[in-house]
Amino acid sequence: MKRTLFYLFAVIVFALFPCFMKAQDNTPTVVHPEIGTSMKSSDGAFTITLEGRKQNYSPTETETQDSDIHSPKSVNIHPNGKKYYVNSLEGAKTVVYEAGTNKKLKVINHNFGAADAKLWSKPSGLFTFTHYTENLNIFYGKPVESVFTHNGRYLWVPYYRRSYDINAQDPSAVAIIDTETDEIVRLMETGPLPKMIAVSSDNKYVAITHWGDNTVGIIDISGETLEDWHYLSCVTIGQKLELDYSLTEQVNRDVNSGYCLRGTVFTPDNKYLLVGCMGGGGGIAVIDMSNFKWLGIVGGMMPNVRHLVIRNGYLYLSINAKGYVQRVPLDEFLAAAMGMKNKHATITTWKNCQVGAGARTIEITPDGRYVVAACNFSSKLCVVDANTMQVVLTMDADSYPVGLDISKDGKYVYTTSQGRSDKGGNCVDIFRIDYTK
Repeated sequence: MKRTLFYLFAVIVFALFPCFMKAQDNTPTVVHPEIGTSMKSSDGAFTITLEGRKQNYSPTETETQDSDIHSPKSVNIHPNGKKYYVNSLEGAKTVVYEAGTNKKLKVINHNFGAADAKLWSKPSGLFTFTHYTENLNIFYGKPVESVFTHNGRYLWVPYYRRSYDINAQDPSAVAIIDTETDEIVRLMETGPLPKMIAVSSDNKYVAITHWGDNTVGIIDISGETLEDWHYLSCVTIGQKLELDYSLTEQVNRDVNSGYCLRGTVFTPDNKYLLVGCMGGGGGIAVIDMSNFKWLGIVGGMMPNVRHLVIRNGYLYLSINAKGYVQRVPLDEFLAAAMGMKNKHATITTWKNCQVGAGARTIEITPDGRYVVAACNFSSKLCVVDANTMQVVLTMDADSYPVGLDISKDGKYVYTTSQGRSDKGGNCVDIFRIDYTK
């Protein structure tokens, strides 16, 4: 009898073994929604339709295939709405498309040699090479995020690393693109492993956040010419990391990088710079722009802060791991920041909305009514009512979305799908929003 039960148990376990394995498999299923897929919001105010895509995962789909789309990290729509820019991280390219037609206008290659020496600004003295000594400005760069300055005249694109720096531990660089010609017109140094970049509303400062060593570079762009633009400071959040990784064996620099500084935004009055901490205990670092001093960290939100947006008196943020959007009145946040003790304060009044796993980039529609989130792990585009903080729409996006932008007229949302573990990705989705009320 015991032997019979044992064999029966063994058969059941063997039969269910694939289910156990599937449950333990943490890689989400790859999805590619059909063009034309449409969904109406639960509040009846709008419908979103997947109108088109640019992809590099299916060569047979010739109408949408584009080999220049290679691990696209971010997308930025020009303020005039006429074109958009896609940063292909692993392709070391920024691809320029015409909005509406999606015609490819140009491919900007981030590949530099000795002949490009004239593009470089003077060294600031803030960033030191400690592992590499020769041919420092001969490399290709991996473009990450972007920001427009001077009413869209220039697009700033920082590089995850210089190609020879396999572990992103020496200074990287940022390219400045003239959007009238779509040519790189200036190169400036940065700290190691820059990811996020932001501009003040008065167009006086650019901040570049260095994931690699807990620092943030502040650049003065108030001068009349590119040659006048220069670094003012490199602010350390907590303690600057000492980097000494292998020069021959690659390590994972997306983890164990201190605070893992990411989302970056200036307050509307430009008095403070807020920087999200994805690691190191989490929170939002606050920098006083009057003296470029780090004031401390405000916590109390969920851990793994990824992206920050300020709109209509509120600070919004995405929580990557748990898949949430959170909100708090900006005045309340700043009051806590000004009252920090021992460089720390806690806010407990965050309003929460669960969206989809892996909430990455968030943006707010021009009318301020909705927060739109790219949810990486769940392969979803989620829309949240900014007033009620309730999800009103969730629809499939190409796996796995990470970057997102909304057109100035609020009629289009673009997402970039970068890929995970050699699955999914290599796609830009183009969503159209039709408002009914």
